Amino acid sequence: MRRTRGRVVDVDTLEDFDRRLAQGARSLSGWRMRTLDLTRRGSALRAVEVAGSLFLGCRLTLADEESVRARGAVVFPTVPGIPIDTYRTTLYSPAELFGAGGYADSPDARTYAWSQRETSRDATLAQSLHDHTIDLALAEWVSLRRLVGVMGGHGVVRGSREYADGVELGQRLSSTLTVATGGGPGAMEAVNLGGYLAGRDADAREQALSMLATVPSFTPSIAAWAEVAFAVREAFPDGGDSLGIPTWHYGHEPPNPFASAIAKYFRNAQREAILLEVCQSGIVFLPGSGGTVQEIFQDACENFYADETSVAPMVLVGREYWTERYPAWPLLRALAEGRPMERHVHLVDTVQEAADLITAGA
Repeated sequence: MRRTRGRVVDVDTLEDFDRRLAQGARSLSGWRMRTLDLTRRGSALRAVEVAGSLFLGCRLTLADEESVRARGAVVFPTVPGIPIDTYRTTLYSPAELFGAGGYADSPDARTYAWSQRETSRDATLAQSLHDHTIDLALAEWVSLRRLVGVMGGHGVVRGSREYADGVELGQRLSSTLTVATGGGPGAMEAVNLGGYLAGRDADAREQALSMLATVPSFTPSIAAWAEVAFAVREAFPDGGDSLGIPTWHYGHEPPNPFASAIAKYFRNAQREAILLEVCQSGIVFLPGSGGTVQEIFQDACENFYADETSVAPMVLVGREYWTERYPAWPLLRALAEGRPMERHVHLVDTVQEAADLITAGA
């Protein structure tokens, strides 16, 4: 894989490294090399300038490491004893996080346990480096798509009307856009499932919902909850794209298996800000509680200070819910009054109305 952003060049394979040198590269300035085994490339490294280059988790002989450091390169070694690839170059897939065995021994569960147990400086550094590489992979993934976000409660159970609404919303939005969620269970899973079933008919949706309803929640058994989700994926292969952005900060809640790409972070604040940032086509807010209310006003703050060209639509679903149970709408409307965001905030009753508003502007 090879990517260029300005003067930064990502070199993620040994073949790419060799090819660039064979084409006459005499300086590695701006190169960002990740997880390459360079133990047999000592002569090549000594023949080029390395000042301004970055070696992330690369294998080097001790002599070569000392040499490139002395000549101006920055070397970040692999941090020992961690259960993840600190310098990964792609987002996660559901299969990668859940693994082949039971959930208790999955990469996702082991990483959460490690993050709760390890508080050393090395562990903190590894988490920061990991989240930085997820940033890079996410930026590339997003650059090829137009995203709309959907926020909602994690407590929504499979088999409920609210869950079915989330699936329908995800399907409708996916006709023109790519849906993004917080990547967890509940309403988030429902919307990612809708993205996965994009292009499928109502019969397929009802069959998937019926299968999932047999295990309504990830409690008491994440393994059973995940198993039926992967059975749905097997019954309906080649699903559509969608994005999940979960966090190990809430690692007791698993990521849902229906997002095709998962940008999982250690830092929750970083994850929340990025989730809002990438949804440039707007955000739909389904009924939720504390987390969803926070996301409404975090998004509102961004729009409050934005100029007209930067405002993204906000659509709250559930008139009674957002005016009586959790009256976020009156405050949101008051904040928006007289601002460029005023005509971009909406309150509707149904997911069909929400989808129509978003896709009309897509």
